[in-house]
Amino acid sequence: LRWVLECLCLPEINWITKGSFLCKSLVRTFTPFYFLVEPLDVLAVRGGSVIMNCSAQCETPPRIEWRKDGSFLNLVSDDRRQLLPDGSLLINSVVHSKHNKPDEGYYQCVATVDSLGTIVSRTAKLTVAGLPRFTSQPEPTSVHRGGSAVLGCEVSAELAPLLRWERDRQALAPEPRLLQLPGGALLLSNASDTDTGLYRCALDSPGGPKYSEEAELKVLPGTLSLCPCVAGVRLCPCSVPAMSLSLCCRSGRFQLLPGGVLEIRAVAEADAGTFTCIAESGNDTLEAQAELAVQVPPTFLKRPANIYAHESMDIVFECEVTGKPTPTVKWVKNGDVVIPSDYFKIVKEHNLQVLGLVKSDEGFYQCIAENDVGNAQAGAQLIILDLAVPSSGPLPSAPRDVVATLVSTRFIRLTWRPPASDPHGDNLTYSIFYTKEGINRERVENTSRPGETQVMIQSLMPETVYVFRVVAQNRHGPGESSAPLKVATQPEVQLPGPAPNIRAFSSSPTSVTVTWETPLSGNGDIQNYKLYYMEKGQHTEQDVDVAGLSHTVQGLKKFTEYSFRVVAYNKHGPGVSTHDVVVRTLSDVPSAPPQNLTLEVRNSKSILLQWQPPPAGTQSGQITGYKIRYRRVARKSDVSESVAGTQLSQLIEGLERGTEYSFRVAAMTINGTGPATDWVSAETFESDLDESRVPEVPSSLHVRPLVTSIVVSWTPPENQDVVVRGYAIGYGIGSPHAQTIKVDYKQRYYTIENLDPSSHYVITLKAFNNVGEGIPLYESAVTRPHSDTSEVDLFVINAPYTPVPDPSPMMPPVGVQASILSHDTIRITWADNSLPKNQKITDARFYTVRWKTNIPANTKYKTANATTLSYLVTGLKPNTLYEFSVMVTKGRRSSTWSMTAHGTTFELVPTSPPKDVTVVSKEGKPRTIIVNWQPPSEANGKITGYIIYYSTDVNAEIHDWVIEPVVGNRLTHQIQELTLDTPYFFKIQARNSKGMGPMSEAVQFRTPKDTCFPQTRKMDVNVCHLLSIPFSISSPALGLQLLHWKCSGCLIALPKYCWFFMSPHPPQLLCLEQLLRPRLRDSGSLWGSTFAGQGQCPVRHRSVPPSCGRCCPSLSLCCRVIGAHRGNPAAVSSPSWQVPESLPCPIVCPAVLPLPHCTHRMFSGFPCPLLLPFLFISGTSSQALT
Repeated sequence: LRWVLECLCLPEINWITKGSFLCKSLVRTFTPFYFLVEPLDVLAVRGGSVIMNCSAQCETPPRIEWRKDGSFLNLVSDDRRQLLPDGSLLINSVVHSKHNKPDEGYYQCVATVDSLGTIVSRTAKLTVAGLPRFTSQPEPTSVHRGGSAVLGCEVSAELAPLLRWERDRQALAPEPRLLQLPGGALLLSNASDTDTGLYRCALDSPGGPKYSEEAELKVLPGTLSLCPCVAGVRLCPCSVPAMSLSLCCRSGRFQLLPGGVLEIRAVAEADAGTFTCIAESGNDTLEAQAELAVQVPPTFLKRPANIYAHESMDIVFECEVTGKPTPTVKWVKNGDVVIPSDYFKIVKEHNLQVLGLVKSDEGFYQCIAENDVGNAQAGAQLIILDLAVPSSGPLPSAPRDVVATLVSTRFIRLTWRPPASDPHGDNLTYSIFYTKEGINRERVENTSRPGETQVMIQSLMPETVYVFRVVAQNRHGPGESSAPLKVATQPEVQLPGPAPNIRAFSSSPTSVTVTWETPLSGNGDIQNYKLYYMEKGQHTEQDVDVAGLSHTVQGLKKFTEYSFRVVAYNKHGPGVSTHDVVVRTLSDVPSAPPQNLTLEVRNSKSILLQWQPPPAGTQSGQITGYKIRYRRVARKSDVSESVAGTQLSQLIEGLERGTEYSFRVAAMTINGTGPATDWVSAETFESDLDESRVPEVPSSLHVRPLVTSIVVSWTPPENQDVVVRGYAIGYGIGSPHAQTIKVDYKQRYYTIENLDPSSHYVITLKAFNNVGEGIPLYESAVTRPHSDTSEVDLFVINAPYTPVPDPSPMMPPVGVQASILSHDTIRITWADNSLPKNQKITDARFYTVRWKTNIPANTKYKTANATTLSYLVTGLKPNTLYEFSVMVTKGRRSSTWSMTAHGTTFELVPTSPPKDVTVVSKEGKPRTIIVNWQPPSEANGKITGYIIYYSTDVNAEIHDWVIEPVVGNRLTHQIQELTLDTPYFFKIQARNSKGMGPMSEAVQFRTPKDTCFPQTRKMDVNVCHLLSIPFSISSPALGLQLLHWKCSGCLIALPKYCWFFMSPHPPQLLCLEQLLRPRLRDSGSLWGSTFAGQGQCPVRHRSVPPSCGRCCPSLSLCCRVIGAHRGNPAAVSSPSWQVPESLPCPIVCPAVLPLPHCTHRMFSGFPCPLLLPFLFISGTSSQALT
């Protein structure tokens, strides 16, 4: 094909080849088609406008469309979203609410030129910020000249880029002394008198800027001496331990700012590591660590290149990317994702290989790389060229006698003879086109030199039928094609065995080294190995190519179990996998602090600490204990106390009365102590009371009804030596058990609101402590009618020991939200209106979170305490809806429960197999079985499908079992064409959107036996009836009746060897499964029948066309046939014969009449009384053969 390749070199070619063949072809050029501008991630504000930029370049102006979350937008009928002339997308009046977020999502620009192709841009994320809201406000502060000050102002992360600062209501001009921190706070260094003023932060929004409160900054006289590097001597990445003081604090990229802030400019991937801030003061030292992970968006090291090709050729688009985390790569053709198949393959990690090109493969191909940081795309064009029109002259005829001279599992050698038009064929080249049977996509292989009449086709699939044809070419062009030749490859038999002595050991907390040896049965040279590994509990294997006999896998999770296996490859493909070896990576110090630290004041000298372990993925080892550090708030010296084992609480005793203490907890492994929690404070009681029993009944209860409310007031129990932690008020129409409210122990009245007018309410009051609730006190009241307009007068209970009523009872938390983090974890956040605007907790209040599944029958709540405005609820069930509410407690006062928030945990792979697996035979079809099952008990999501595995060997590797996929809404499946009287084993695996679940236990089922000849168990034939054949050796008159076989199928599956022996006794049919039985003697007893000088006539098997699916016996005897008729035997000679090797289906095998002698060499010297091969009839009619 030199002339074809040469014609591809230039757009307009006029080449003369060495063979003087003139090639004239007009080759299409590649069309520049690319994006000038691609959309970028953008932050929008609710109610504002936003533009997603996009512009594409092509000779023909492209048609621009937009996708959101994978679906095309209909911009024609959309009055808020419109397409701008350059292709950009304008969104007006951005809509965003808790339950309606139509504009937030991932957008992609799609450019199309008809008759040319389609390209897609990178995907861009549109995030909509919530309402402008300050989580903390600036506070007045003062600073000495030359000193540093921090003005706090915090907003949510998505609003931080929109924050700016003003001084005296004028925008602050940027200067090196002013630094706005990522959270929004303003850091002012080297203060001067000009910095005095009123500061505020502003958030710009469509409705105008929103301002924080103003805070005054005063600059005091005098100077404050600063040593900026005192606390930063060791403030350097652990990965660069030799970094000097000057580099750490004064280099161009690392800058230690006043206030202890370390600024890193132009962050590089090498900066990743652990940073430690160490502050020293006298004998006291404080440390804080932070992990810096540097993520890198995908970038292309090699972009796909444009390709010219012809139909039936194979091509490869190359694409090489880098990034951190490692990017995933997908390929897109004309805007649609390429799904890997036998002809579209991902090779060498990210390259796309297309086999056997067809005209429809033409278009634009794009490599799209994506990781957590971003995504990028690069594309190339494929043009399928038409072959040049051959010049005038004789073309070759079809090659002759195309045959497969060598057939293996993965390659076939073809040979042929030159065409009749050119019998010598010295100047001919050949193209061999081949495809799988039933596939219209052909591949092509060319001979390497002129005159060569054989070729080796490689990389085929075992046990697969391929269709081949050969085309000869001379200097005028390609000629006629040969007739198609079908060839089936052999089953896989020449693959490497498993690699022996596979071992794995952890070399660090994040790496495992695996070693193995060369397979004992290599079946040829080993080309390479593939190492597969998978995290325990996951269902997705990763793999890496290895050239040697060992490999170290990096980047694993700490203290996590992984399974490893190795597969050897030779020229035929992958061999047998090794068994899995499991190893756990080494442990390390925990990378996160314990969770949900709460404090409970027990008495005047003790506080109970409770916490939960660090998140599972951050423990980095077996938790061996916890380290508790605590101190009086007024002092900074610490006291440490260790807790061994898995204990999750500790009572700290021996504290001082009425004193506020701060606590923090850190987890420990054998490797050391991890980071600690934030400091949490609580104050001990001033005095101790009895809490060994419940409080007594309150001494009085008074109610005053209004129209829609009732004012309840009371006095405490007379015995004030028993601890009262609060009061429980119950109320309801006719019953006090409809609603319950708990209030602080200091409170003496409460207003029950939102009641119905003119209604009779029963009210109960109980004092309670940690032991339980005391005896209730009851009252009743009727609310006033709507017509009652009298004013509410105040009253006071005249009790000398009653404190002044607290006018502000605890209000329940508001804004409770549930954020789904995983299949078993939900984060609950809330706000507390009784806190300052900055929501900073400065007292000893705590919050109680309760939750339960949102099932009507489930009324049981679980609860936990928290001392912050969030709580991480773990151990939930996957794909389950939960409801949450929060209550606040301060001292001995508590609020009511907040409004509920709901959240559904994410799906998880099924954690239990399908159940109740049964296998039955289908009536009337013994080779077909029906498998039934029920869904898994722990589906953990919607079941999208099942996979049925079956095998005759229960101990076979799972990848050697036959699989049958079933859609998720089916619970039964038929499997056909099984072998009769054979035990099979069945397993079923369910999958949902997250992956595959565990397999069920193997269920055994034996297919039925054949129903013919029940008395002859060794016979596996489907014979309906057999007519007797009277025969006597001593009688000169031979009686003969035809042997009739009536078959239910196409052909009859016979055992390996069958004999018919006829005697004066009733005829017998003896079928053997072994090759031979003991030789017949001249006389003797054979299986209960006596024969005198009789021989044996074996029948062998031969395979028949696949359409029959069974076997037919063929004779391989060379015997002289002698016929006889009743009453007048006459020796009639006929030539020796053979049964034809190719028999149609259904077939009729010839019958052989009685033989006095058999001349075959196997039976030399033995008379052969009767040879009756088998007459097969597909219907019920019989045939008689003479």
